[in-house]
Amino acid sequence: MVEAGPFLLYLLVMAGVTYLVRMVPMVLIKKKIKNTFVRSFLYYVPYAVLSVMTIPAIFFSTSYLISAICGFLVALVLSYFNRSLLVVAASACGTVLVVELLIKLIV
Repeated sequence: MVEAGPFLLYLLVMAGVTYLVRMVPMVLIKKKIKNTFVRSFLYYVPYAVLSVMTIPAIFFSTSYLISAICGFLVALVLSYFNRSLLVVAASACGTVLVVELLIKLIV
């Protein structure tokens, strides 16, 4: 069981750090950013961060690497053809399920 005192301290520190990370740029940068390089860099940061967080999780969240690769390829192909997020996610999950069931039948 977690004690309430240390937990609340950790929660307050986490909340403070999260707040500072969001508040400091708003306080320090008052003017509109006009530099095209910086603007384009900041435009692509969320996509890069999301990719860096998601792609390793894809390959380590399944029982077999081959099922993760198959699901990832299905997701890439469907997203290339502009399918909706629901279709891409459901198809990738379904592909992983089918491939893992096939592997378990074979092995």
